[in-house]
Amino acid sequence: MKRSKSERIKRKKRLTQRIVQIFESSRKFYGSPKITRLLNRQGERVAQKTVASIMRENQLRSRIVRKYKATTNSSHDHPVHDNRLHQTFIAERLGQVYM
Repeated sequence: MKRSKSERIKRKKRLTQRIVQIFESSRKFYGSPKITRLLNRQGERVAQKTVASIMRENQLRSRIVRKYKATTNSSHDHPVHDNRLHQTFIAERLGQVYM
């Protein structure tokens, strides 16, 4: 006699399908915290660890986007050295120009 699938297995399969759908529609940017929030808003009570576990089992890893950080501040009051080389990097003798 063959048993029918348990409710837990059915729920996990349904969750997996929804997680994959949300993940793909986000262009693979959403991780487990954001997917968990979306599922909870849609009425599916699920913990973040459950979503993370399902994502790990299905090799779903979100893409990390680094925020732009300006590293140079050109608008400052600090003294700026004169351009003595004027983009001419050719020296006539040793020790005349250092870069």
